Amino acid sequence: MLRYTAQRLLVAFAVAISVSVISFAILRMSTDLAQALAGEAANQEQVEQIRIAYGLDRPLPLQYLDWLADLFRGDLGQSYYFRSPVAELIGDRLPLTFSLAISSLFLALVIAVPLGIIAALKQNTWIDRACLTLAVVGQAMPSFWFALMLIFFFAVQLQWVPLSGGATWQGLILPVVVLAYYAMPAIMRLTRAGMVDVLASDYIRTARAKGLSSTSILLKHALRNAVMPVIALAAVQFGFLLGGSTIVETVFALDGIGYLSWESIQRADFPVVQSIVLLFSLIFVVLTLLTDLLNAWIDPRVRG
Repeated sequence: MLRYTAQRLLVAFAVAISVSVISFAILRMSTDLAQALAGEAANQEQVEQIRIAYGLDRPLPLQYLDWLADLFRGDLGQSYYFRSPVAELIGDRLPLTFSLAISSLFLALVIAVPLGIIAALKQNTWIDRACLTLAVVGQAMPSFWFALMLIFFFAVQLQWVPLSGGATWQGLILPVVVLAYYAMPAIMRLTRAGMVDVLASDYIRTARAKGLSSTSILLKHALRNAVMPVIALAAVQFGFLLGGSTIVETVFALDGIGYLSWESIQRADFPVVQSIVLLFSLIFVVLTLLTDLLNAWIDPRVRG
């Protein structure tokens, strides 16, 4: 287990460094940051002054090494637009986005896993088809359109919840529902597929032949083996929910990381955008690493 853990840590570190290099290069080359900071009315001399002031005239590898050195010291830089430390901006808005993602993932699991189990138990029946239809609709429906429909019916027409904002917990209900419905289809389909395979296996037939109850077979034998891929998927979905919060937070006017990233992209605030990209990437890497280690602990065969 220690050897497997060391190997996964090395891979995770390599992926994190690769992502930081690629994202840094893409963001730097996507636009002329000096021109964006100076504004369209600025002349060439003013643009060059800003380029020198922010170190944008230096070779790209040197800019990356400087940024990486500051990162290891815990310095994410200064926001070009907000004129405040990037770490403070992210720290202030991160709790809201994490709350949304965790609540949405919990709701998705609570609904999707039982539906996947029921669909597997009722395979090729109208219940199974209804669950699969729900999954297909969830995958096909744009999240911003679903958010607008919920706002129209429940906030405008019925006035059950606030129209926007996260000042109260009621204002988070619709965003959580939107994000949960975004994550549900993949979880439900994977749960169903895993349960169908497990229920058709030899050891399940043996358990039935021994006279074990259906509940015991389902919970102690089938679900335990079918849930492993779901654990891995849930970790990945949590990362997707963090990244997908940009659209939802913008639609519902929630002051989280997603909305901050949208604001920063609009204003070419490179230090903020780079830090958010790195943060989300590291979250993906860490979640994947933890999932691999958990699966290896549950099933020793994963270690090879």
